[in-house]
Amino acid sequence: MTRFPCPYLKGEVEWTEERERHIAERHPDLLPEHRERIAETVADPDQVPRSARFPAARLFSRWHPEVRGGKHIVVVVVSGSPGRHWIITAYISLAGSPKGKSNGNEAEFQIRPRGGFSKSLAHWS
Repeated sequence: MTRFPCPYLKGEVEWTEERERHIAERHPDLLPEHRERIAETVADPDQVPRSARFPAARLFSRWHPEVRGGKHIVVVVVSGSPGRHWIITAYISLAGSPKGKSNGNEAEFQIRPRGGFSKSLAHWS
């Protein structure tokens, strides 16, 4: 198991070998080539909306200009028992949070510039 630091969640995010295999099989455009970008996205996201489909999940999204001419990597992180967070999937997206993946209304936080968290409940489009 790999653990990534996640300042946003004030802890670490777990990434099991089983979930890594799942992502590699379902999203071969992401893994293994962009493995390090998953860690970067969890550590320093651009935005973190909650998932509409899974209330305990957040969609960590970060723009990577070097990925396929400029795309977002979205890492879906579930939070469970106090202090436990783990990756369930990740994918490359043109938009930060495609329709149907987030609640479509609000980003819990928007992070600008990199490395600084600022609360924003502005509409997400």
